[in-house]
Amino acid sequence: MKTFEILADATCDLTEELLEQYNITVIPGHLRLPDRTEHLSYPKWNLFSREEFYADLKRRPNEYSTSPANVEEFARAFEEIAEKGEDILALTISGGISGAYGFATQAAAQVMEKYPNVQINVIDSMRFGPGHGLMTVHAARMRDEGKDINEVGKYLEENKNRYHQAGWLDDLSFVARKGRITHPKAFFGTLAGVKPIGEFDYNGLTTVLGKVKGVKAAYAVLLKYMEETIENPEEQTIFIAQTNRLPQAEEYKKMIEEKFHPKEVLIHDVHPLCGVNIGPGLMAAYYVGKPISSDLSTEREIFEKAALGVNA
Repeated sequence: MKTFEILADATCDLTEELLEQYNITVIPGHLRLPDRTEHLSYPKWNLFSREEFYADLKRRPNEYSTSPANVEEFARAFEEIAEKGEDILALTISGGISGAYGFATQAAAQVMEKYPNVQINVIDSMRFGPGHGLMTVHAARMRDEGKDINEVGKYLEENKNRYHQAGWLDDLSFVARKGRITHPKAFFGTLAGVKPIGEFDYNGLTTVLGKVKGVKAAYAVLLKYMEETIENPEEQTIFIAQTNRLPQAEEYKKMIEEKFHPKEVLIHDVHPLCGVNIGPGLMAAYYVGKPISSDLSTEREIFEKAALGVNA
């Protein structure tokens, strides 16, 4: 069977340890700082610490910006592998929030024209951050099990809608500023003690299912929501993402381990390429479960029942 390499854009937020363990290559994106300098960015705190970044982002949210790798950069990364005669499976951040998928697709066509015996499959993960990263790890595991590039690609396309997010974002003003949520919802998301609970939708965005008052109640609702949507938790690796909310993420990890007994729960930082658009205050779990309904009606019903039970 012909071997293939797995690439992901830098929004996968995978740790260096996981990238090395699963032989995954990251294609950096672009980060522009308030001083107008531009840097290639990937999942590593090489310019500043997590605390420094999110503290400054809170003070100057409009002075940071990001962009994905361009067509030329994707093509260069693809060609380095194609020259060795190996096929490529590339996963990108959701096409609903970035042009990365389009750029990677254009680059793949260019490189395959030059190397007609090489196959390059580009997958729009329809996810971001550790949701994207979890999908990439699953692809690598399938490759390690002996699945070929077409089998892995087919699985991802058919099951990407099973990758869930269950968490909150303290301040929705950042995603509202980027046009990814309405400003009235952002207002409710900034009220003291209110935790907006979000889930992935069919457009590759995060949609607020509703809000919960208080941290204790929010944890309870999230665990109930996971219980109703996760499948075979004891067989899973669950990722928890956090943007400068490590203590909350560690508490959530303990609760998930006690309730679901998964194989492992790994906490991941959200690095600047996603963090600029999310802001401080994200704390969410990512896992595989039941297919998400096209209009989120099923998920809203689950949330509402869970919230009602907590508030009863």
